Amino acid sequence: MTTPRDVVPATKATGTHHGSPIDTSVERVSLHSTEFAADPHRAYRDMRARYGSLAPVELAPGVPATLVLSYRTAVRILHDPQHFPADPRTWQANVPAGCPVLPVLEWRPNAMRSAGAEHARYREANTAAINAVDLHALHATVERIAVPLINTFCTTGSADLVSQYALPLAFEAINALLGCPPEIGKEVAAATAAVFDGIDAEAGNRMLSAALLRLLELKRAEPGDDITTALLRHPAGLDDAELIHQLVVLYGAGIEPLQNLIVNSLVLILTDDRFGGHVLGGSLSTRDALDEVLFTDPPMANFSVTYPRQPILIDNVWLPAHQPVVISFAACNNDPAISVEHHGGNRSHLAWGAGPHACPARSPAYLIGQDAIDQLLDALPELRPAVPVHELTWRPGPFHRALTALPVVFPETPPWQP
Repeated sequence: MTTPRDVVPATKATGTHHGSPIDTSVERVSLHSTEFAADPHRAYRDMRARYGSLAPVELAPGVPATLVLSYRTAVRILHDPQHFPADPRTWQANVPAGCPVLPVLEWRPNAMRSAGAEHARYREANTAAINAVDLHALHATVERIAVPLINTFCTTGSADLVSQYALPLAFEAINALLGCPPEIGKEVAAATAAVFDGIDAEAGNRMLSAALLRLLELKRAEPGDDITTALLRHPAGLDDAELIHQLVVLYGAGIEPLQNLIVNSLVLILTDDRFGGHVLGGSLSTRDALDEVLFTDPPMANFSVTYPRQPILIDNVWLPAHQPVVISFAACNNDPAISVEHHGGNRSHLAWGAGPHACPARSPAYLIGQDAIDQLLDALPELRPAVPVHELTWRPGPFHRALTALPVVFPETPPWQP
């Protein structure tokens, strides 16, 4: 079972159903602790054994939520926006301004945090803009980004694949998709860090809005074959504030998951005997490794947050109104009730979400992740971890599954010329 450090102390009992997240006396599992980050799969198993399909958790100190552990229950909730809308405004009215998860969960006028007609309008514009991406051209874009990054460390014999490869590659790839030039991209990077790392969320939001407004002005003057231009031209007629918040979610929902997908897949390829030699030898593809990770260790482990309109009974548990319900993609994908032995080519996982809020950018994300890994392994085929896998450190946080670093070593290699 969970250790005392993983559990928030019980408070005054309310007399509601034992084990229900609506019961303030129930022990809540901390999703923000270092213990959880170190071994979340053990925590998911313990929660499933103790609570069943729905577990009472804490996203940050004093921020209660319900974590969905059952695949079938998750699918039911994700396809029921009437009872489980994604609009957090009623919830956030009572959340302190300094809450560390507020920058991620707060309402913004975009598809991820809206419901009903608002959601449909934003979703239509985003989907049309993303579907217009030229995937064939994107291959060349990823190569153009990856090769110089690889050449900054290939001659040294060692690297950290998080800070030196996956993060800058994901950021530059999103910049390319949005048509964002480097000078504005640097401002966006600094502002995004301030918002989502809790440095100064208010100042970060102002910096982010100013930088993205400059991007919009640039694209009005010099339109391009990019997502920002497509959003500007969409008949939904989004105003500047709405356009800025579409771009915010494309950065926020693009960089972190893409970085983690690349890194987590590389961990699998470099440390799992089923993949390492087989991917390099060609009997398994990088796509097989991506599918395995999306099932077993998805880059956003717990997300697709919704807020019930009223108290609702699900799986014999009362969920309170306007309290976050978080889908654990990692736990649901590994639900014993639906488990499968082989994940290669199987796309029934929930890592992209499901229902009206499912990720609309899965095709570009797959392509960027696959090409990033293939470029690296082609350039450095003798790449290997610098430390045992159990010594790798995972970043604490309720939503992501992210390594702090992935140190690797390899023979010193001349600059890569694919």
